[in-house]
Amino acid sequence: MQNNPYNEIELIVLLKAKDERAYNYLYDNYSGALYNVIIKILGEREETEDVEDVLQECFIKIWKNIDYYDINKGRLFTWMLQITKNTTIDFARSASIQKEKKTNRLENDSPIIENKRVTFLYTDHLGLNTVIDSLRKEDKQIVDLAYFKGFTQKEIADELKIPLGTVKTRARKALMLLKNILKSN
Repeated sequence: MQNNPYNEIELIVLLKAKDERAYNYLYDNYSGALYNVIIKILGEREETEDVEDVLQECFIKIWKNIDYYDINKGRLFTWMLQITKNTTIDFARSASIQKEKKTNRLENDSPIIENKRVTFLYTDHLGLNTVIDSLRKEDKQIVDLAYFKGFTQKEIADELKIPLGTVKTRARKALMLLKNILKSN
């Protein structure tokens, strides 16, 4: 990662002015972290091409919607993370039906095909894994299901067989803790 030529406000101003250098900087410095979020949501077995397509779609949405970003509502990365999460979940939901159809159709007719995937160096640029790992097991589980697997709070309650109110309380507590940890960094 190169030295940061922009502070966050300068970067936002340049992005809103559609400055291509700022966009390139944003991609170069945040694509790895967002790529890892996509992998976490979709799972390690997802095709690399699909992950890259989702990442590209995320950056297109970021570029097109940067004017809607409000600095008073949170940090730029948090906003980008939410776009990435939503885009990835949408992809997973729409693609799962198509993949299931293809898999079922090809399962009996296809010979074994060697998997030739490109290997990427997975790095946690922002230390999010470490921060999330600092949560209690119960809170970490809820954050993982909600933010990396796309479960609703009701689905989490059903999955973990705990009351919905407990899910809401743990999620709120975990997010407050994460917010405080990230603020102090």
